[in-house]
Amino acid sequence: MFNLRKKAFKKFDFVLLISVILLCIFGLIILKSATLSYDTNRYVKTQAISTIIGFVAILVLVLLDYQFLGKMYIPIYVVCIGLLVAVLVAGTGDEQWGAKSWLYIGSFGFQPSEFVKIGLVISLAKYIDINKENINEPVTLIKILIFAFFPVGLILLQPDAGTAMVFIFFIAAMLFIAGVKWKYIGYAVTLGLLSLPVLWFKLDKYQRDRIFNFVDPERDTSGTGYQAIQGRIAVGSGKIFGRGLFQGTQTQYNYIPAKQTDFIFAVLAEELGFIGGAFLILLYYIMIRRFLRIAKNSTDLFGSLMCVGFAAMFLFHIWENIGMTIGLMPITGIPLPFMSHGGTFQLANLICIGIVLSVGLYREGLSFED
Repeated sequence: MFNLRKKAFKKFDFVLLISVILLCIFGLIILKSATLSYDTNRYVKTQAISTIIGFVAILVLVLLDYQFLGKMYIPIYVVCIGLLVAVLVAGTGDEQWGAKSWLYIGSFGFQPSEFVKIGLVISLAKYIDINKENINEPVTLIKILIFAFFPVGLILLQPDAGTAMVFIFFIAAMLFIAGVKWKYIGYAVTLGLLSLPVLWFKLDKYQRDRIFNFVDPERDTSGTGYQAIQGRIAVGSGKIFGRGLFQGTQTQYNYIPAKQTDFIFAVLAEELGFIGGAFLILLYYIMIRRFLRIAKNSTDLFGSLMCVGFAAMFLFHIWENIGMTIGLMPITGIPLPFMSHGGTFQLANLICIGIVLSVGLYREGLSFED
């Protein structure tokens, strides 16, 4: 279980760790600014506590041989399914956020889907690794798809389409890296396009409004499009250097809805401008680049697929959140890693970092090329 040799520390990815530390510090500073007008430090305190717990988790995971996670893939998968079923039965949040996505144990609440992301990446990576020799045989591929998409189906029942899209994206990335033939990818794309009309009629009114507002930003600026408009005003007013930390008018006068969660990038862009936004994106680039470097040099397909899965997960969150803030994507309620407030989200992200660092300690030189 714990099998760390001293020489393995020579392979430790300090660049990845430092980039994540900088992201966490940056996130706490921007979160402080986003919640300054609330006259409470509650958001920053809970985020800081989650961050500290997350770095403790990183330490434990770095000392843990990641192969142990592979041996536990079935229990991990079963726990993930159990959590999602529990959300459907006893979850809350549908009245406030439109989806049953929270579980409460006494006064303690958390979002199981954040931990299920990690669990599915681990269990799917191992399941693909076990079946890698026959992955392009129809029966084997169907088994893998059922294994992967059963949790997605449970998430759609909450219903939480935004989180489901995150799952679909990293599942697709993992299957692609595993060597699924292009013809199957073509079938999947075709099926997805053909299902769009059906999916459209399954959307709730507020979800359709978000798409309409994305196509026509001026459609309902004082109603359903208010959040998007205020976010873009904040981003645009930041210009190159920003209005100054704690000085943003859109931020400090509470014009931006959900500014400490979904729209925190608007806070950053208004107060630190293009320079601040570019610095954040640079840190994200370094982090994901290190993920892929570790994946390429992993000792086995299992470790490689986990790194790719986590990289895809982070990439989707970053692209969708920043994209919806600046008007390039429809609003979906996807938070920004290490920036948006959310104890469960912060802890889950840091657990991912710990697993990737563990994989990096045992790399020997796997190549994706034949």
